[in-house]
Amino acid sequence: MDKKFEPLFTPWKIGNVEIKNRVVLCPMGGTSLFGWMEPHHFDKDAANFILNLAKNNVGLLIPGIAPLRNMMGNGWLYKANGAFRKLKPFMEKVHETGAKLFVQLTAGFGRAFSVPNGMVGMLKNKFLGALIKPIFDLSRLCAAPSKLPLRWVEGAYSRVLTKKEIEKMVDAFAKTALKCKNAGVDGVEIHAVHEGYLLDQFTHEYTNKRTDEYGGSFENRYRFATDIVKAIKKACGEDYPVSLRYSVVSKTKDFNKGAIPGEKFTEIGRNMEESERAVKYLEEAGYDMLNCDNGTYDAWYWAHPPMYMPLNCNLDDVAHIKKFTNLPVVCAGRMEPITGAKAIKEGKIDALGVARQFLVDGEWVTKLMEDRLEDIQPCICCHNACIPLSHYKGVANNGAMQDSMHMSRCALNPITMQNHKFDIVPAKKSKTVAVIGGGVGGIEVARIATLRGHKVTIYEKTDKLGGVFIPASQPSFKEKDKMLIEWYRHQIAKLPIEVKFNTEVKDLSKLNADVVVVATGAKPKKLNIKGFDTTVEACEYLNGKEVGENVAIIGGGLTGCEIAYDLLLKGKKPFIVEYQDDIMKMPNLCMANSSYLRDYFDLKNMPIYLNSSVIEINKDNIVIQNKDGSKKDVKVDSVISAIGYTPNPLTTKGVKVVGDALSVGNLRTVVWRAWEVAEKI
Repeated sequence: MDKKFEPLFTPWKIGNVEIKNRVVLCPMGGTSLFGWMEPHHFDKDAANFILNLAKNNVGLLIPGIAPLRNMMGNGWLYKANGAFRKLKPFMEKVHETGAKLFVQLTAGFGRAFSVPNGMVGMLKNKFLGALIKPIFDLSRLCAAPSKLPLRWVEGAYSRVLTKKEIEKMVDAFAKTALKCKNAGVDGVEIHAVHEGYLLDQFTHEYTNKRTDEYGGSFENRYRFATDIVKAIKKACGEDYPVSLRYSVVSKTKDFNKGAIPGEKFTEIGRNMEESERAVKYLEEAGYDMLNCDNGTYDAWYWAHPPMYMPLNCNLDDVAHIKKFTNLPVVCAGRMEPITGAKAIKEGKIDALGVARQFLVDGEWVTKLMEDRLEDIQPCICCHNACIPLSHYKGVANNGAMQDSMHMSRCALNPITMQNHKFDIVPAKKSKTVAVIGGGVGGIEVARIATLRGHKVTIYEKTDKLGGVFIPASQPSFKEKDKMLIEWYRHQIAKLPIEVKFNTEVKDLSKLNADVVVVATGAKPKKLNIKGFDTTVEACEYLNGKEVGENVAIIGGGLTGCEIAYDLLLKGKKPFIVEYQDDIMKMPNLCMANSSYLRDYFDLKNMPIYLNSSVIEINKDNIVIQNKDGSKKDVKVDSVISAIGYTPNPLTTKGVKVVGDALSVGNLRTVVWRAWEVAEKI
């Protein structure tokens, strides 16, 4: 192991519990040992995921949130005796690896609950709400310190939690923690004075307007969180460790408005001055560790940073807050192991917090220890499968219910949290497989088919593997995408796969293969308007074609918005023309990603023409027509077309089709489809 990483592999303590190294699995919704949205049970899928990480040298494991009460139904977790009976032998297996495990318990979401779009009517209509209440009590799930606008539902408000409800939750925290202790769990983590969840809403002046003992003064606003730790210590003993998931600062400007890194703004949530006081207060109350990052659901990209956020984006704030507490602090948020190791060595933090990197590669810690960095598959922060909760104008959470119920899956690694659906098993008979196209879809078919025992040849018409993902990875903020391409190329080179570059296949009969897989991608759509042939196609721009100062982008999907972001970073003056009533209207695009781009565009005052179409492109201007028929001439130097793509398969007869050649989507749809095809050969 490289000496630079050695600080990660030194022991440390949380209270009296010693942790063998400083790599911490941070909790993710969907990895709860008690189930996520389903009624409480011992979740085997999550347990297998967690145990695999324990075997792969993770020091401290914190599975995803365990709701005190069922999300579906109203049963209390501490009454789920069968789940705790199964938890005990599981903890014995974890301890055999030398790892420690804390269970994270949540008070709930409050105004941040991601209401599925299909349930909005049940939230706003009391009669419908009463009908579904035995299954989904939205009034309870969205209850908050005060009457507050819901983050996901326009025009809807939370109801106010009663004092009796708060007291019942405090009691439930204590009873559940004791059940965890008796099952051999090493400690519990309280979720959360963090990310704008329910406990965090109590601490903020902008979300807590109460006049009882849980609102008003600093002490009252933090009372719910301090009551919880005191109750747990009383039930479990002073020595039983209790961690707190904690956002150092809120980075929040207003409801539904976050602050971009480096932006000067007025904080309406927890500012650094209050945080310096809060960490001392929380330590005095009895907490034993702070598991830190930043943000709220109004500034969600700080807690779930997309690729647009800087690497190690929360480190400076977490390092600062460590100066004001004696508690060990963990820092999460696009943390790089080399940076974390250096920060630990310098005493800035105590441990490295990592979450979604474990979804894509559960063995990355072992690979780091074995100096196999090139074999670590990188997380690209797409959130397409781990948090595929999308939100845009007029629509609440547009993620599929299946996705909401089974989060923490991975776009790049279908095995993760999928109950053995995508396990790689040896083929009964080895076949020769021809893969036409060396983009991600073709690469994944070739890789998985080879691992199953087939003999695969890739035919790629260019001189390199990567396909359309090569231009997609070119912007400066796509450093992890570039790493992913290199990882794919390295994996293909390691396997007995023949790659024929500069080879365009036109006649399938000459391939002499048992199975042919077509992965020839898609072609750009075109508009039948004057001057469209002068536009720069999105991939042309991403591949380096120069554009002028004032740039019109036709299409406000993710591609168009990322191009606009790239142009702004380069100092250009882009604007978007979008036919629909909002940009980025698509499922599976995490709100953390889309809200960052929206807030950045607002910060830069970038024009966005909604409900509009480009009807004419001239040398120095374009004509934009609104749906109401009004027209506007806008000066431009260049026009970029980002209106989408249509599948372009070489053929569909007698072959298997994957990737954009089958259906244009994202990496999740491409990779999962490729695995499905490869595992059926």
